[in-house]
Amino acid sequence: MSAEIIENRYAEKNKEVSERYLRDVFGSFVTGVTVVTAATGDGFAGFTVNSFTSVSLTPPIVLFCADLGSATATRIEGSGAFAVNILGRHQKELSDRFCTSGCDRFSGVEVASAATGAPILHDALAYVDCELDGAATAGDHRILLGRVLSAGRLCDDKEPLAFYQGGYR
Repeated sequence: MSAEIIENRYAEKNKEVSERYLRDVFGSFVTGVTVVTAATGDGFAGFTVNSFTSVSLTPPIVLFCADLGSATATRIEGSGAFAVNILGRHQKELSDRFCTSGCDRFSGVEVASAATGAPILHDALAYVDCELDGAATAGDHRILLGRVLSAGRLCDDKEPLAFYQGGYR
């Protein structure tokens, strides 16, 4: 890349960064795809999340982020526990289903129950079962922290589902 191109790009740093431009920049970072689930007082709740990461190994803590307007995230936070299901490439349709509003996301989906009661999706690559350990608001998102109670690798022979530049990979 030429110095002129880099210089022009860095000139943008003093301008306000638009949401669309920032989304494009962040799209350059490959993320895994998960479905976060919980057992709530009125049934199962779950949605597709790619803003998931481990925070600490001692004690074991993970986090995920959700839009402040997400009713599903509110239900999950209210349940006090959640499971993170790490999806494989073979589960693209499942990922699409869990990010679609207005449908019964769990209809016909085979699940097992984690210790917290959260649903573990059949054929996920792995899962992490957590009790809610804290939450905070940052900008337009809610950050939920979970203390890991149990975890497991379920399908070692499958490729992970990844998201990059606005699409599955």
